[in-house]
Amino acid sequence: MSLLSRAFSTAATHELAGLVTALLAHQGNATPTLPTAPRRVPARFPTGPTGLGTSAARIAPAAEPPRTEPVRPASSAPVPPLYCPPAIRDDPALAKEVNDRLVSWAAGVGIYPDRSEELRATDFGRLLMLTHPDTDDPDRLLAAAKCGLAEWAADDHYCDDESAGADPRALGPRLCVANAAVDPAHLPLRYAPELERAMRADPVLTALRSALDHIAHYAAPAQLGRLAHEMSGLFAGFNAEAGWRTAERVPPVWEYLVNRQCNSFLPMVALVDAVGGYEVPAAEYYAPRVRRAFSMACTAATLVNDLYSMARESAGPGLEFNLPTVIATEEKCSLEEAVRRSVLVHDELVHTFEAEAAVLAADGSPSLRRFLAGTWAWLGGNREWHSTTPRYNAA
Repeated sequence: MSLLSRAFSTAATHELAGLVTALLAHQGNATPTLPTAPRRVPARFPTGPTGLGTSAARIAPAAEPPRTEPVRPASSAPVPPLYCPPAIRDDPALAKEVNDRLVSWAAGVGIYPDRSEELRATDFGRLLMLTHPDTDDPDRLLAAAKCGLAEWAADDHYCDDESAGADPRALGPRLCVANAAVDPAHLPLRYAPELERAMRADPVLTALRSALDHIAHYAAPAQLGRLAHEMSGLFAGFNAEAGWRTAERVPPVWEYLVNRQCNSFLPMVALVDAVGGYEVPAAEYYAPRVRRAFSMACTAATLVNDLYSMARESAGPGLEFNLPTVIATEEKCSLEEAVRRSVLVHDELVHTFEAEAAVLAADGSPSLRRFLAGTWAWLGGNREWHSTTPRYNAA
């Protein structure tokens, strides 16, 4: 049994930290040589959710669902234990180095003006240190951190924070231009200067372009194309949520989870191999079985954010969306019960990724095995950061 197969074995969960550390030991830019995994007959993959939490996933009618009065909790329910791996490493000095550089960069491009200390306290650099244990290069981590923070800035400035200019009526056109910052638009000479002026006038667009320029030092063209694709999906998710907000409609759970697959950490986790200094071939990354397992892992990581961000969101005005409030609205249960059901959904996704990734690793390339292990490590680091960052945890 390969290292990764053992790491993904439920019986070996307690050994995961040591196994993944060995697999992901930093080796410069070289892809590590891994032992050949024994070939196994691939499992027959289910077409829908199975196991824990299956009852929470329901097929909704094709017709547009009626408007529903949302649950508006006065406070958040505590987050119960989640099925999730532990963080592989915690290096405070490395986290601080990345965080300090990131805060300086944010000030330079103009995102989060006059909020540098709040951004510093959020400790986004620690998130990147925790989620990418296969490198100790602060510049590689900074490149990924810039991409992640630029995505968050687009969400805050365009979607959520009215004081920063968020306006759902203008969101679609703004995201279209933002996409041109990620996947550059090529205009006729007469109009290109106008696009350039627009890019330079908007701090979010400046941040996106700067972040993509930095990660391009470490990512191959195919990895940059993959990132642009995942960010286009992220922007589509922003648009969908704005549609719910303007219509004052809480979506059914199935529709919310569709959105959470694209409006997720998927663009950040997609950089696991670029940050680690290797490349998963496109034929493997986009293979349907790999895509299924990877997308489920990224959705689970985002549901961790749903659970930990509830208190922050409930304190603000307007209609906010997270899985517990959507479940509570649809199923007419208490918020505490909705949190419990949300944990079951999260845990099912993680269990499914764990099982399917082990099968994929048996037949995959060494780089795919490393990528799947890196995704598993990302889940653990993400959970650790959310449970400790001042952004979501009261002092």
